[in-house]
Amino acid sequence: MSATYRKLPRSFYLHPPLRVARDLLGTYLVRRVGTIRLVGKIVEVEAYDESDPASHSYRGRTRRNNVMFWKGGHLYVYFTYGMHFCANVVTGLEGRGEAVLIRAVEPIDGLDVMRRNRSREKKSAPPVNKNLTNGPAKLCEAFGIGREENGTDLLGEEIYITQGEEIPDSKIARSTRIGIRNGREKRWRFYVKGNGWVSKPWL
Repeated sequence: MSATYRKLPRSFYLHPPLRVARDLLGTYLVRRVGTIRLVGKIVEVEAYDESDPASHSYRGRTRRNNVMFWKGGHLYVYFTYGMHFCANVVTGLEGRGEAVLIRAVEPIDGLDVMRRNRSREKKSAPPVNKNLTNGPAKLCEAFGIGREENGTDLLGEEIYITQGEEIPDSKIARSTRIGIRNGREKRWRFYVKGNGWVSKPWL
């Protein structure tokens, strides 16, 4: 990433998840570990809120989903299927239980570290670029995001999101979400058309 982009302000996140989800496309997810900087352009997301039976917040606040009820601009990380972590951007006002799942990013900087992280998790050869971050669990592995990152303030210096590429409406697709049983009719998934790192562009 040759250009320097500004970190997104708190006000960016204090809106309903559907708006934030669309606006996140084209922004840059940044992860700093010491002097290492990992960067990926967000190309696929899904929105969730309290009215949604597919959302972790649907049945109210719990110890597991507590961060999802924080003020917008925090990272909600959860463990799923007994083996994967997924990262979400908390949106809206405190107490609302809203978030946007980051489903895929296009790797920009730090690809060698991302490959090492992924191969260490899988105990196998490093994945090829197109499989590096094209899914929520894959990007968490690549960026080293796990349980300890749950609750991270996205206005801090460890993990944050910056301005990025402006994506016109004509380049954005909308579909139903992936891998859920309830709320399957909601078209709350957004992705960049034609981007090679989107997990399932044909839905």
